[in-house]
Parts: sequence; C-alpha cells; structure tokens
Amino acid sequence: MNNRTINRHEEIIKIVKDGGYLLNPDQEITIALIDGLVKNEERYGEEICPCRLYKGDMSDNLDIVCPCYYRDDDLAEFGSCFCGLFVTHEVSSEGGPTQQTPERRPSLEDRKKSKNIGNIEVSTLPYPVYRCSVCGYLCANTNAPHVCPICRAKKERFERFV
Repeated sequence: MNNRTINRHEEIIKIVKDGGYLLNPDQEITIALIDGLVKNEERYGEEICPCRLYKGDMSDNLDIVCPCYYRDDDLAEFGSCFCGLFVTHEVSSEGGPTQQTPERRPSLEDRKKSKNIGNIEVSTLPYPVYRCSVCGYLCANTNAPHVCPICRAKKERFERFV
C-alpha cells in the first residue's frame, strides 16, 4: 500500500465518520477500494468508483465519482453501495456485505438522453429534486441523501423541491 492510499484512507475515515456513514469493516476490501480510487484519480483526475467502467469523457462519468450518485439508494435498499465501500450499521455489524449490490447505473446512451440540454421543462427531469433546508444544496435523485454533503444535515432536513 502506497503513502497516497494510506493518507486517503485516513481522510476518508474522517469524512465518513463526520458524515454519518460507515466504511466496510473488512479492511482488506476497504484498502483495495481506496487504492482503486487513488489510481483512478491519477488516471482520470477524479476518484472514479473502482468497480465501474469509465466510458466516454469525464462529463459522462460524473455520476460515478465517489461517493457516487447511487450510494444512498443502494444503502437504503441493499445495505451497501455497489462497490461495497460504504455500508449501513446493520451490514457493518454483520462483518460487511454478503452479496453484491445490483448495478443501478443507466447505460451511457440513457445517461446522455437524460442530460439537460437547452431549455428542457423541469417536468421532463428523470428524478425529483430535493433541497436541503439548512444550506440550500440541491440533489436530483430518486430519494434525498441520508446526509447533506455540504452541511451534514440529516435526511429529514431535505424537502422535495421539484
């Protein structure tokens, strides 16, 4: 394990703890995933999920910059994110994920169709928009995040905006 991976692991532990999330308790898996994030940052300039394929250009892959857009829905439904880096308290107490979380990321073609180009009406957005009532952060996703990535407010502080 290189120094960048060790440093990033320490940074992620602090961020995750402050944000109310948990990392996979299996240290071997967690270190391998963080090492993958570090390598992908060197390759692509962003910490792209090491368990997903980077296809197209960076604008086509912003949804899989860790933490990915799908993390909160994966945690709510399956107890861990797709790669298994983030887990719920229940999954953590059981020692980590016992099954693979299914991929929910749409194909590149479907993602390109859903981009906001020009003056598209809000009603055509593929997801509802949630607003943090504390800091105003906006999130377009199937559900509001469990914790605001800006101010760390809990999910209950989000309201449906659109």
